[in-house]
Amino acid sequence: MPATLKIVAAEEAVACVKSGNRVFFQGAAMTPNVLIDALCDRYRDLEDIEIIQMHTEGQAKYTSEPYTDAFRISSCFVGGNVRKAIDSAKGDYIPIFLSEIHLLFRREILPLDVAFIQVSPPDKHGYCSLGTSVDVTLPAIQTAKRVIAQVNPQVPRTHGDGIIHIRQIDKAIEVDKPIYSSQINGMTDVERKIGAHVAELIEDGATLQMGIGNIPNAVLNNLHGHRRLGIHTEMFSDGILPLVEKGIITGEDKEIKTGKIVTCFAVGTQALYDFVHDNPSVHFKEAAFTNDTAVIRQNPKVTAINSAIEIDLTGQVCADTIGTYQYSGVGGQMDFIRGASLSEGGKPIIAMPSLTHKGVSKITPFLKHGAGVTTTRAHVHYVATEYGVVNLFGKSLEQRAKALISIAHPDHRQVLEEQAFERFKTLV
Repeated sequence: MPATLKIVAAEEAVACVKSGNRVFFQGAAMTPNVLIDALCDRYRDLEDIEIIQMHTEGQAKYTSEPYTDAFRISSCFVGGNVRKAIDSAKGDYIPIFLSEIHLLFRREILPLDVAFIQVSPPDKHGYCSLGTSVDVTLPAIQTAKRVIAQVNPQVPRTHGDGIIHIRQIDKAIEVDKPIYSSQINGMTDVERKIGAHVAELIEDGATLQMGIGNIPNAVLNNLHGHRRLGIHTEMFSDGILPLVEKGIITGEDKEIKTGKIVTCFAVGTQALYDFVHDNPSVHFKEAAFTNDTAVIRQNPKVTAINSAIEIDLTGQVCADTIGTYQYSGVGGQMDFIRGASLSEGGKPIIAMPSLTHKGVSKITPFLKHGAGVTTTRAHVHYVATEYGVVNLFGKSLEQRAKALISIAHPDHRQVLEEQAFERFKTLV
């Protein structure tokens, strides 16, 4: 007899979680918030529950009172909904490359008791799709003792590795609601200038990695005259859609999965989800594949575009903390910075505004006290602001300082020059 999904009420589905368990939450647009909220409703009956996740969307009730009496979060990335918890006694951050999170599960460094996921309904063969978030969800499912699913007909059925059989699901609940979507915000003049500078570095036939946000979208907006671009990335959003429609993104020059858009997750509007639904040109893979430097480097002209919170005058990049405050996470920046630098004709790029929203220079003499070095100065090549692009590869410390000062905001250049002179004892 063929297997069938065991559909139960949410309260019954989460009843398998016991005190002392370690529970994984699928993230991004696929965050199973109905299951998560049902688990939070049990907080009086539970204690010492460790939550393992990357970046979830939604309220994250488990990080606030009174739920923190039962739940403690250990996050491999830090989004806005959990920052306060991570900065408190009720949460912590695990510094780790996105490419290596799967090892925590597969090597039983962090063995999982339960995995909460969201999937599409099964097809006639009994297979469900993990939708737009395969990333580290696939290894979590493969190693967790129990898998509890939120089955939702509004989850896109995506191609690639994110297909699981209902035999892998212990219990399931049914919901019918849109998955999380993010809207496109208007761009500033600064973001447009950065996008134009970075676009000048991108060659025809390049393989692109970029994330979500206005700067990646500004870059993409400047690529309508390019040809034969490919995508191999950890995530993408709506910005690529016009380029796919115009035949600019074809992937024909890629070595790895030629002709395919490769990613491990996607977040965007409903238009993006409609695009990836049952689209064989888009392959969702686990992060152990998309972010593997040995895989990335095989593609031609890999152009990796990442951001920074601050960069010091020697080129050290902090992209995950503000001083000691854990703002985001290491993620896949180093995976792709290194992969791009090893790719034939590759270009690793750090792109950022010259100033913070408060008018503080993001190019600084020294990183803030307690700041993490996300990308070392030995790995940094191109740095872009609205004032231009410099290439630090092969430059000495003094030369790097001079180059970076040239793309700092003009209001801060004199102070930076004075600090550089004090440090290097010579005019830069």
